[in-house]
Amino acid sequence: MAEGLAELELFRRRWRAELAGGAKRRRQEAAPEPAAKPESSGSSEQGEPGYLALARGLLDGGAQPGPARRSPPPARPAEEPAGGGDGSDDLLGQLIRDLNEINEVPFFDVQLPYELALKIFQYLGKTELGRCAQVSRTWKVLAEDEVLWYRLCQQEGYLLDASISAHCSWKLALKNCHARERTLTTNWKNRIGAVSQLQYELGKVLCDVHSWDGVVIAGYTSGAVRLWDTRTWDYTAPILEAVHGPGDAGPQPHVSFVRINSSLAAAAYEDGTISVWSLLLGREPIHHYQHNQRVQALALASEGATVATASGFQVKVESPNDRGVWQTAGSFEIQKLVNFLNVVPDVSGSPVTVAAAEDIVYLLKAEAPGKVLHSVYGQPVTCLDVSAHEAAFGVRTFGWLLNEPNQLLLYNLETRQCLRKMGSSIGDFTCVNLHNSPPNMLVTGNKDRRHPVRHVWFNSHSLITANIPEEKAPRGATAMEDDFTAHRKHRGTIYAYEFWVEHLAAESVLPICRSSYDESAGYNYNIGLAVPYDSI
Repeated sequence: MAEGLAELELFRRRWRAELAGGAKRRRQEAAPEPAAKPESSGSSEQGEPGYLALARGLLDGGAQPGPARRSPPPARPAEEPAGGGDGSDDLLGQLIRDLNEINEVPFFDVQLPYELALKIFQYLGKTELGRCAQVSRTWKVLAEDEVLWYRLCQQEGYLLDASISAHCSWKLALKNCHARERTLTTNWKNRIGAVSQLQYELGKVLCDVHSWDGVVIAGYTSGAVRLWDTRTWDYTAPILEAVHGPGDAGPQPHVSFVRINSSLAAAAYEDGTISVWSLLLGREPIHHYQHNQRVQALALASEGATVATASGFQVKVESPNDRGVWQTAGSFEIQKLVNFLNVVPDVSGSPVTVAAAEDIVYLLKAEAPGKVLHSVYGQPVTCLDVSAHEAAFGVRTFGWLLNEPNQLLLYNLETRQCLRKMGSSIGDFTCVNLHNSPPNMLVTGNKDRRHPVRHVWFNSHSLITANIPEEKAPRGATAMEDDFTAHRKHRGTIYAYEFWVEHLAAESVLPICRSSYDESAGYNYNIGLAVPYDSI
């Protein structure tokens, strides 16, 4: 204690001496004639306290004492020594360091630096930080530090792409994220949201649907392939034109399969033709090739330009090389007819595909023999989807004969082991979404008599479904090509559900208000043509 008082008294003496010397130098520099009336000049300021002289000197822009002018020390110099060094030490900086000692956080009977206390608080959750903020003012400032709440947002999966300077209050940002998530969950449970039905090809039957990140592609019996972008609520459907030969004057073949990713769109036709379009270049296909037999399955990699097709007992994988020339990357012979085909995403090197042929699921990789992933005799696969490390597919069991309902199986692609059996459905699982779904979640579609759900795409706030009829000649249709007497549901429907909480009610325009008025009234079931109040 005595040593501490002695150091404090020594610091005070040095501080007074420094202030007196600085004031004397400033008086000498500011005086126009140093020899004239030194007594009056000195007596005018000699009686002022030292802190007033220091304040006046700082306001007048006077130089700081010492041989050289230095920048102020950092705001939290807890590790620097409290005492001064030699006589040229900056006493103003020493004063600032002493004042900043209030940043030390009291932990019971010890004082910790702010950075060390912040490091300890990083191990606390939201509830613990809230309780610590009620201890004292110092703990409240520490518990509400932006670094802590930014880390909590990142740990819980919110605003992953944002920097720490993106929000002025990360505690409020995390609170808003939780509020949006609760509202979104309520909307999902109560079926609250904007629902839109995408306009189909008039007079034709829907054959296949696929989507990627809200962009929907659809193929019809007329041979037309159309696109929608549900992210902007713009349902104008451009047509991707197919390649027509000189002898293709008659009706175009039906579309068998369509696929889309971030940059490409692909379609397979009934005559074995495959067309690939670039979403950036336009409507003309950039690649076109022909199979000798009907295409039974089509797959497109989620990223890149890898296209896989199954025709007959052969699976063929094509991709462009470095010069943009398309070539065959792999070819496989399967003992059974392939029903479903997928390209495994995020694979370096040769592409890997998963093929389902009746009751067998194969794992196919170029320059390697095919491996059986799953095989149960008499239980055919009804749907298939893959992610980077897993594969999910539905199987049709023996049903009521063995009191065993249809199930959904989840396999690991590396170990080829079944991870989980899910679902208990009387009807077949007709589609499954694994790659695009949130973590630890699967979305499936089921068969509803003549109109099964053949496609489903799901993320945190959107859902896209497609009911594709099994009959390509619906009831009520005649041999005339432009017959529209058949009901809409017999031709297939595409629905886009939007449950996003930031989607304003004014933007949730009903489908009857989205008519483009480009089609004749007789060909359109949209009553918005009869009451075009949305464009007035």
